[in-house]
This record gives sequence, C-alpha cells and structure tokens, in this order.
Amino acid sequence: MLLAVDVGNTNVVFALFEGREIRTRWRIATDPRRTGDEYAVWLLQLMAIEGIDRNAVTQMIVSTVVPRARHNLEVLGEKYFGLSPLIAGEGRASWDFPIDVDDPRTLGADRAVNVIAAHTFWQGDLVVVDFGTATTFEVIDFNGAYKGGIIAPGINLSLDALVNNTAKLPRIAIETPRSDAVIGRNTEDQMLIGVFWGYVAMMEGLIARLRSEIGRPIKVIATGGLALLFDEHTEIFEAVEPDLTLKGMAILAERAALR
Repeated sequence: MLLAVDVGNTNVVFALFEGREIRTRWRIATDPRRTGDEYAVWLLQLMAIEGIDRNAVTQMIVSTVVPRARHNLEVLGEKYFGLSPLIAGEGRASWDFPIDVDDPRTLGADRAVNVIAAHTFWQGDLVVVDFGTATTFEVIDFNGAYKGGIIAPGINLSLDALVNNTAKLPRIAIETPRSDAVIGRNTEDQMLIGVFWGYVAMMEGLIARLRSEIGRPIKVIATGGLALLFDEHTEIFEAVEPDLTLKGMAILAERAALR
C-alpha cells in the first residue's frame, strides 16, 4: 500500500493507495513546526480507526511546496513505517517529462504531478486548472511537455484580502450565488457576486486567451477543492478530477519503483 503525502500551503493530505485507487484519505492543516511524532500520533490513530495496519504501508511518497515540512515527514516515514520516503522531483522520483520554461527548477511539485497525471489520462494539448491556495493553470503539449502557465490568487485568498483590508465588509462563505443576476441587493450578495462571478469571468477569459495563443484544440481539466462548484457554472472544463494531484503522485511512485 502506498502512502502519498501532498503538502500544500493550506493543508496536508494523506492518502492511502491500493494500486492507483485511493482507499482512504485524511487532511490536516499545514504547519511546518509539526513534528514527525505529532504526525504519527494523528495518522496512526486514524489508520487504526479504519482498521489499517501500519505494516500494510510498503511505499511512501511526499510532494511538498513547503520545504520546512519535508524533514518531519521523512522522520514520520523512517521512524514509524520503516520507509525512506520518495520525494517528488528528486532521485528515483525525478520528473520524467520535458519542462520547457526559463528555469525548470521553479516548477512546483504539485504542478508537476498534475502534469504527469493529466498526460497519463488524457490525449492532446491540455490545460489543468488547479483550485488551491493559488489557482494555477498548467499548459501541457501533446507530447507531455510542460510549457508554462498562469498563477492567480485563489478565490479564498482574494476574499480574505477583501475582508481583511476593509473596515466594514463581513466575512462570507464561497458558495453559489442565489441567482445569475449580477446586481446585488445587499452587501453580502454584492460581495459573493464580485468574488464568484468575477472568478468565473477571470477563468473563462484566461482560457479563451490560452486557446488563441496555443492555436490548437485543447482539453481543460479542473482539479482541487472548488473544481466541482465552478464546473456547475461554466462550460470551459472538459473533465473534473478532484484527485488529480494525488493520482499523479501514485503514478510517479509506480515509475520510481521500476527505476
């Protein structure tokens, strides 16, 4: 069984794979100060609740965009599972696709595993839209090469900036507006319209520009926590795969085992 650990800026996701299928997953807030022992207390209890023996874990891979979290996760693997975790992008788990940008070293691990998964599951030119702390657009050509992309503030980050930098605007939840109308009748509706429909317009505008610039048909794949919500209100996505990043990690671990 593979233990995949995806460290994002906001959350760390632990997923257990049987082959390429996710058996179960758990989420914890990202905190670089959390020790390997603290991770173990939390994770091993959850595994026990699910009836999973720690000895069933025979491989571990870590993908992180928070460098300070790496060491403590390596401690978790070595001390509690008897494993030296694969680190996505390094050693046997190094990237095996062309990175056609000015400085390939700047490609984040989360974006790279999205490239691997998307090119595995879909043919042709692709754009992956990943809704995380930031919303990223990965451009992948038909050969599987990463060609660059776009980084935009995530919708929750945008909302936080709006609320934290104004004196009287209230905190609201990201949800579907009550109607398609874009004239809000109260402060909360006006904020939700601005954030939600403004975000849809941003995505649709950027995808239109990408289609024009690429000049060939593209498939747009959405992933991340808010992918399903936005998919209900735009026609730009050909497919939604909420677990694309985790599945990319599983594919990378498979390949590493063969090297």
